[in-house]
Amino acid sequence: MIPVLSREFKIDTRGFSETSHVLSLIYGHASHALSLNDICDALSVHEAEFLRVRGASAPARNTFSNANRTRNPAVAETLYWQMLTHLQTLSPGFTEYGKHKGFISRLKREIFAIDSTTLQLTLASIDWARHRRRKAAAKCHIRLNIGTFLPSFVAVEDAAHHDGTRADMLCAGLGFGDVLLGDRAYVDFQFLAELNTRGVFFVLRPKKNMVYTFVKSLPCKGKILRDELGRPDGQTSAMDYPGILRMITALVEVDGVEREMTFITNNTVWSARTITELYRARWAIESFFKEIKQTLQLRDFVGTNEKAVKWQVWTGLLTHLLLRFLRHVSRWTRSFSRCVGIVRCALWVKVDLVELLIRYGTASPPHRPAVYAIEPILPGFEAFSSSLMGQHG
Repeated sequence: MIPVLSREFKIDTRGFSETSHVLSLIYGHASHALSLNDICDALSVHEAEFLRVRGASAPARNTFSNANRTRNPAVAETLYWQMLTHLQTLSPGFTEYGKHKGFISRLKREIFAIDSTTLQLTLASIDWARHRRRKAAAKCHIRLNIGTFLPSFVAVEDAAHHDGTRADMLCAGLGFGDVLLGDRAYVDFQFLAELNTRGVFFVLRPKKNMVYTFVKSLPCKGKILRDELGRPDGQTSAMDYPGILRMITALVEVDGVEREMTFITNNTVWSARTITELYRARWAIESFFKEIKQTLQLRDFVGTNEKAVKWQVWTGLLTHLLLRFLRHVSRWTRSFSRCVGIVRCALWVKVDLVELLIRYGTASPPHRPAVYAIEPILPGFEAFSSSLMGQHG
């Protein structure tokens, strides 16, 4: 797969194959290597073992750095989506739509959450990724499938753009009946009107300065404080979104504390409780960002230019995909971070990782001590069992 992509994108692989390049970056993520030297030195020490992985060769530092700086990162991006398709073929259950938790489990729809996460870079990257006056950062925009906990769209770029400007790009693949979840950064009435025309349901947080003209109040109960139908007020807003919006205010538990939160949606049929539970499901994308940042090496980048950063992000997502598949086929039930930790410990051990995870922690429970009706006595000492032994005052 990798050599085919290398030829397709016309990568110059003399002296350092594209397979070696991709595997070296994956090793950096799996081992949490902090620098180019960490990766190159470790692969050089284990050169014989690394060679057995599709003939990969340990890179020299300058060769590795040059590959990250000059090669097209579209290779890694294409490889990610092809690998996702391949793993789905190997195990169709890997990307089957999982059952939602809580009250929205009865919804038979595709539910997606969109958001972005910022990746801090060094000042050496400020020429292309200026984020603040004296800071540099990249941004990873993701549309996450809530049911499978896997991305369905990813875009990596500099952090200079507001999230709302990438909403159309993130939602281009959504169709009739799909559900979109997002925060207030994606509230743009032209964008929402287009989603409504396509039959896409959305649940978002409204901006604090938004003004509405309410036309009807719906009955409320329980933790639903207000449920109202209305239209955006203002000439421009009314022209951009001429339809009806529903605004729901409810008490939602966040980190064990109930908070009053307001949501807007174009769905006027589902119960208010369903809408609030849908927005709670949006927090899965926050868990996804936390998971990849904790388990991948997306804090210390081994390159400073745009191509090198994109190479590291895309191979990181590829590493995460492979680890998620490993967790799926081994039916691992413990935390994902613990699964990654075991894989990290076994990187240079010749062992079947799936078998290791299946057997890990499956030993029989400790033997319970026998309960005796009388105190056990050593054979031959029955006659002395009632006599005091030892020193007694």
